[in-house]
Amino acid sequence: MSRIVPAPIARQPWRMLFPLFVLIGFGALVLFSAAAGSWQPYAASHILRFGIFLVMAFILARFTREWAMFLAFPIYGIILLMLVAVEAIGFVGGGSQRWLDLGFMQLQPSELMKPAIVLVLARFYSSLPVGMIPTWRALIPAGGLILTPVALVLLQPDLGTSLAIVFGGALVMFSAGLPIRWFMGAGLAAAVLAPIAFFVGLQPYQQKRVFTFLDPESDPLGDGYHITQSKIAIGSGGFSGKGFNEGSQSHLHYLPEPHTDFIFATMAEEWGFLGGLVVIGAFALIFSWGLSVARASNDRFGKLIALGMTATVFFYVAINLMMVMGLAPVVGIPLPFMSHGGSSMLTNMICLGSIMMVDRWNRKAPRAGIMR
Repeated sequence: MSRIVPAPIARQPWRMLFPLFVLIGFGALVLFSAAAGSWQPYAASHILRFGIFLVMAFILARFTREWAMFLAFPIYGIILLMLVAVEAIGFVGGGSQRWLDLGFMQLQPSELMKPAIVLVLARFYSSLPVGMIPTWRALIPAGGLILTPVALVLLQPDLGTSLAIVFGGALVMFSAGLPIRWFMGAGLAAAVLAPIAFFVGLQPYQQKRVFTFLDPESDPLGDGYHITQSKIAIGSGGFSGKGFNEGSQSHLHYLPEPHTDFIFATMAEEWGFLGGLVVIGAFALIFSWGLSVARASNDRFGKLIALGMTATVFFYVAINLMMVMGLAPVVGIPLPFMSHGGSSMLTNMICLGSIMMVDRWNRKAPRAGIMR
């Protein structure tokens, strides 16, 4: 095969790229259907964005370990300033102030903070002596790096993105070797403070989402409408679905946001259980590849990046699928590589590009005889 396939092509991470192409192509078909059989306005821009961001991911994969370490804190600082700018001059949409209007696109800086927090924490722990890992010196600075952007994101308000930042940061901290008793203590404290946070910290609409999650049938035409219609769409798809471009829930506008947050429900109605298996199987292959890259890394910096970026994409997928199936409250988290949306696609391709970067370090290290 090495004589048939050129080396630059053969060395690409096809174990990840093949399922990624499946998700992108499948997503384009679902978006075509969501637009009532038209490539505009969703499917065509979806494919175009992916092409642009795929090139960006390959460029990102060429970064050296030294450059990644050097840029970690500056990137974090720039995105933090962008979050501050959102509060001052941000674009308001859907009742939330989350975007910066760049003219050619509406950028959501909080999305960029998800991979940025993984990168900066990996940089922090890679330079920390092993003996300091079980001490407070490993906890307090990292906590500050996480809580500062979380506070700014909560002001927008955006609880879902805040939880995603915390999830990615906490997983990097756990993977770095912080004592498990600290995480158990944090979990107990969260359980005790949860009722107070619910009634004091959450906005009224966020509280409604929780109540709706617990009992969506209590108001099927109001707050429970999204979940009710999503369940109807998924259930009506059965084993093999109604057929491509034959979904009544999305075409008759019963299903809200069929091209973004609820695209899995749109897909399930037309492609059924078999389509769901394809989507979940493709994501499983991508996560398996990400974890294998982390396991193959002899470098703490690279290992933490691969684990953290894989966990960030996993958070997107898990929360979105649980949401559309009624297993979690409705939050504004799209399904990676299938939903229509520029900021989400950009974030997830940065995550994959970062894992590709670590994969390249892993391949080069044995040949160079380097053990970091």
